[in-house]
Amino acid sequence: MTVVNVAVLGASGWMGKVHTMAYQTFPHFLGTEGGTAHVAALVEANPAAAKDLAFRAPGAKILERWEDAVNDPDIDLIDICLPDNLHYDVAKAALLAGKHVYCEKPLADTAQQARELADIAREKGVITRVGHAFPRNPIHDRAKDIIDAGEIGEIKLFKACQHIDIYGDPLAPYMWRADGELAPTGIIGDTGSHVFSFMEFLVGRVSSLIADSYITTPKRPIVEGLGYGDDAPDITTDTQWGDITNADGTNILCTFENGAKGLVDFSRVATGRKFMQTYEIYGTKGSLVYTFDEVNRLRFYTNDDPSGRRGFREIDVGPEHPTYGAFLPLPNFALGYNESKIIEVAEVIKSITSATPMWPTFETGHHICQIVDACMVSSDKRAWVDL
Repeated sequence: MTVVNVAVLGASGWMGKVHTMAYQTFPHFLGTEGGTAHVAALVEANPAAAKDLAFRAPGAKILERWEDAVNDPDIDLIDICLPDNLHYDVAKAALLAGKHVYCEKPLADTAQQARELADIAREKGVITRVGHAFPRNPIHDRAKDIIDAGEIGEIKLFKACQHIDIYGDPLAPYMWRADGELAPTGIIGDTGSHVFSFMEFLVGRVSSLIADSYITTPKRPIVEGLGYGDDAPDITTDTQWGDITNADGTNILCTFENGAKGLVDFSRVATGRKFMQTYEIYGTKGSLVYTFDEVNRLRFYTNDDPSGRRGFREIDVGPEHPTYGAFLPLPNFALGYNESKIIEVAEVIKSITSATPMWPTFETGHHICQIVDACMVSSDKRAWVDL
């Protein structure tokens, strides 16, 4: 059994916690045939936030500087769960040090940066992975199987959305994700990239698009200790205000290389939508519909059904799918987000031990960054942009 030594960077944040848990958990469900992981180092720049890290991964080195993890000869894999603006610099340093790299989305601030990272990874011969976990839910493997088998025919239209409401209230507190310096791509890289990963996985590459991005509330209160998803604070004369310097939402029309058309929207201001994620794929022979509210279920329509009997049927992924079956013995028990991350990290480790890249690599991340770039340019120019 091969053991991969991992350093998780940004270990005290939401993603850092999820990744640390996933490395420790996946062998219980998915086995060790593809290798296993040892969380050898946890990196957190804020000493106050790092106080309980030793409990989460007993025996791990607790580091303040990501450079120390990158330069540690005992570390095989650098796992980047840091703010967006650090992804490129850290990933580049890790690749140049000969490390395998698993980076949360967005891979980089620009497609040019992502292209450079993918090129370095290829030259170094290391494994890369971008943290697009949603498509690793086994139900999307089922959707891809149906599409690849030609059961819905030639895809003509893709519709998708992803909405949350953390900024639906104009007084919701300021957070780093709304800072164009720390998160240069805003909602496009943060939320839109999730939708773009479904597009790439299920339909194909985008060739052109037009986008309209917007900010709904230009200033928000800064309150120490409040952030992502917290309720609006009490406003006083002493309240400080922060400028929102990246997009709250975006609407997109696009064309895929295969000729299909796309209609996509996403935002962080859809009041009441705590987490809304959907896609609809329409072909010449049938269609597929998915909503995260029914996380392991597809709706499938086919023209092959006889006239008068046509309609959407529900398909629940179940233990016939080996990844689902590793977790649950019955369909419709629901694999959630954390399970998707467990599946993802297991694939990362297997990629390293088998020296076999698995979707989505930094090459995939580059294409998704191209879509992000095109959205930003298009919205600024108010025009169609070719990728």
